[in-house]
Amino acid sequence: MGVSIYFWIGFHIFIFLMLALDLGVFNRKEHIVPVKEAITWSMVWITLAFLFNLFIFFKFGKTPALEFLTGYVIEYSLSVDNIFVFILIFTYFAVPAIYQHKVLFWGILGALILRGIFIFAGVALITRFTWIVIIFGGFLVFTGIKMLFQKEMQIEPEKNPVIRFFKKFLPVTGEPHGSRLFVRQNRITYATPLFMVLIIIDVSDLIFAVDSIPAVLAISHSTFIVYTSNIFAILGLRSLYFAISGIMGYFRYLKTGLAFVLTFVGIKMLASFFHFEIPIILSLAIIISILFVSILASVFIKKKQIPL
Repeated sequence: MGVSIYFWIGFHIFIFLMLALDLGVFNRKEHIVPVKEAITWSMVWITLAFLFNLFIFFKFGKTPALEFLTGYVIEYSLSVDNIFVFILIFTYFAVPAIYQHKVLFWGILGALILRGIFIFAGVALITRFTWIVIIFGGFLVFTGIKMLFQKEMQIEPEKNPVIRFFKKFLPVTGEPHGSRLFVRQNRITYATPLFMVLIIIDVSDLIFAVDSIPAVLAISHSTFIVYTSNIFAILGLRSLYFAISGIMGYFRYLKTGLAFVLTFVGIKMLASFFHFEIPIILSLAIIISILFVSILASVFIKKKQIPL
C-alpha cells in the first residue's frame, strides 16, 4: 500500500487543526467536563474516524479500510484499560477535576509522539525480521492470559524510575500551583506536582502501547494504517476518559473481554507466521463479538452480595 507524502502531511495538518480547535476554542476555559459533553465529544471523534475510514475505502480499497477499522476497534477498546489507570493516578495525586482536561490534553499530545516512534520502529522490525512476529504474538497471548488473572493495578509513583530520574535533574515544588506545570521561584524553575502527573500519564500510556501496538501490527503491516488508527483512538481517549469515569462501575467484565481480545490477536499473529491467515472481516467480527458479550455480561450479570 503506497501512500503519498501529501497524505501524511494532510493527515497531520487535520489532526493539529482539531487539537487547536479543541484547546483554543471549545476548552479555552478550564472547567469540569460533564458526562454529557464527554459523550458528545466521543461521538465526534468516532464519527471522524469512520469518515476517515470511508476515505481509505474509496482511495485505497476494501482491505486497507477493513484493516483500519479493525485496528481502530482494537486500539479504542484497549484504551479503556488506560482510563482506569488514569483514574487511579488522578485519585492518588488528588488532581482536581477542573485541571484533569489540561493534563490529558498535553499527555495525549506526548503520547502521539511516543507512539509514532514505536509504530515506525515496529513496522520496520516486522518488515526486516519476519520471525519477530512470533515474539509479538507470543507476548500478546501471554499478556491476555495474565490480564485474566491479574488483580487491580496499584499505582506507586514514588517507585517509578522515570519520576525518580526527573527529580534528580529537575526541582519539584512540594505544593500544587493550580493548572501550572512549571513555576519560577527565586530565579529557579520548578516543576509542579501536576507536571509529575503528566509524566506518569505518558509513561503509563507507553506501557499500554507495548500491548496495543503489536495487536494492531497483527492486523496490518502498513505504517499508515497502523499509525492513523492509533492516532484516532488516542485522540478520542480524553473524552472517553470523562465519559467512562462517570459510569465506570457499569462494565466490570470489560477487562475480561479485553484479555480475550489480546489472546485472540496474539494467536492470529502466530498463525500468520505459519502462513495461516485469518481473514480481516472474520477477525473484526470476533473482536466486536467478544467486546459485545463482555458489555452484555456487565449489564445483566448482577454482582453477588456477600452476606454480613
